[in-house]
Amino acid sequence: QVQLVESGGGSVQTGDSLRLSCAASGRNFRTYAMGWFRQAPGKEREFVAAISWSGGAPHYAASVEGRFTISSDHAKNTVYLQMNSLKPEDTAVYYCGADFSGTRRVGDWSWGQGTQVSVSS
Repeated sequence: QVQLVESGGGSVQTGDSLRLSCAASGRNFRTYAMGWFRQAPGKEREFVAAISWSGGAPHYAASVEGRFTISSDHAKNTVYLQMNSLKPEDTAVYYCGADFSGTRRVGDWSWGQGTQVSVSS
């Protein structure tokens, strides 16, 4: 079984930066893509950013493009989310997800436990 472990969340002020990390570990797995979703209180989980392990440009939600950068280290099976110019509306639990099935359907992704990001004004 593959596990995803996130780290790097915290409480910051508007305009600050945070870097989230997510490492996949386990046996006999192949990573096709990894990404980040977030869920704010009372709202549905929403897409933030994703990156394919086979190359190509990363994808971002319009609300974070230009402020957040997703990157990956294939040797470590790790994905990062550099978050700059944070805003109070970025406050949410951030979940790392990974496509280990190759189906490219988010419904088939595996998920981490989530890490809280809180941005105060």
